[in-house]
Amino acid sequence: MQMAAAERSELADFLTTLTDDQWNAQSLCSRWRVRDVVTHMISYEEHSTRDLLRRFRTARFRFGDLNDVARAEYDHLEPAQLIKFLRDHPTPQGSTARLNGRVGLVDAMIHQQDIRRPLGLPREIPVERLRCALPFAVTAPPLRGFWHARGVRLVATDLGWSRGRGPEADGTAEAILMILAGRPTVAEELTGPGAAILRQRLG
Repeated sequence: MQMAAAERSELADFLTTLTDDQWNAQSLCSRWRVRDVVTHMISYEEHSTRDLLRRFRTARFRFGDLNDVARAEYDHLEPAQLIKFLRDHPTPQGSTARLNGRVGLVDAMIHQQDIRRPLGLPREIPVERLRCALPFAVTAPPLRGFWHARGVRLVATDLGWSRGRGPEADGTAEAILMILAGRPTVAEELTGPGAAILRQRLG
């Protein structure tokens, strides 16, 4: 939970440096600008299971549309208001607080990279956060990391972490995390025979 709060605080600090053009730039998430990604991040705060079921009904029980329904409820917020929301909610609440904050931590880590990578603004992610995030990203149902990486052995060359069986795909821990999250462009950064499988699978 403390790591999730730190991640969110650092994300809020980073967002204050973005220009209007950067807020409206395309992120790694299909169909979402940077501001849409941030809006999505806050859309599950302070919401109960009952709220989730209500949204699911609005999405006509299509899981793929659930995020769009949730995001639409906060779509009116401007960048300054989104940043204020993050600062006012450093500790995960609601859905993002599950599993002792792991949901909030991994969500914030992945989405910060969804923003930073297209903008060409890399960062050094603390090792302890990556160690916590990688195994969770394999099993977390919304990410489907186990499915994205099936039949491939992932090796984080800078962390001493590996997972799976099959042809090996090597890369940084950050790149491996983004692969588990299903981000196709990151597969180009991996090496080894398993990398080609991931590039073809993720498209």
